[in-house]
Amino acid sequence: MAHIADIMTLAPVIPVLIIEDAAYARPIAEALVAGGIRALEVTLRTPAALDVIREMAKVEGAVVGAGTVLNEKQLTAAIDAGAKFIVSPGLTDGVARPVIASGTPFLPGTANASDIMRGLDLGLDHFKFFPAEASGGIKALKAIAAPFAQCRFCPTGGVTVDSAPNWLAIPQVLCVGGSWLIPAGAPDTAKITAAARAAAAVKAG
Repeated sequence: MAHIADIMTLAPVIPVLIIEDAAYARPIAEALVAGGIRALEVTLRTPAALDVIREMAKVEGAVVGAGTVLNEKQLTAAIDAGAKFIVSPGLTDGVARPVIASGTPFLPGTANASDIMRGLDLGLDHFKFFPAEASGGIKALKAIAAPFAQCRFCPTGGVTVDSAPNWLAIPQVLCVGGSWLIPAGAPDTAKITAAARAAAAVKAG
């Protein structure tokens, strides 16, 4: 099974997907993969989310994960639906220990040094920095990451296509999470593929 680092380095951006209709799942995943974005985080924020994961998991080249996983019940449902990695907004024993026991790559949310230290105690060293902008932005992550040279991060929350290069310039940042790639509503696959190409080409600024 892949390590979370392998997933974080598939492309500089992991799209954060909130999809209301499972019928949109495959066209969106196909368009993203065609543009070079393979790691797809489907958030468990809609009733359709598990069906979306099932459909996206059928797309060749897509590595589909579940985001906004808050408890063990959601974790089990996400893995059963085909999720290949798990993302949570925070870091609790109630989520972390079952994910670790399952062997599924895990990206827990952290916002401060205590969160990171809790993760290290659990054997984790790759984290989502969330909510990135609301938690103090680039300056905050640089300060928080400084004592933890072994750790790597995916800032998510308020990151844009314009600010992504500045986040990626932090040596400990492997990728960013972005919600800008998929507008709400029926998918315009040509626009999604174009946005994915642009995201896949983002480099540290």
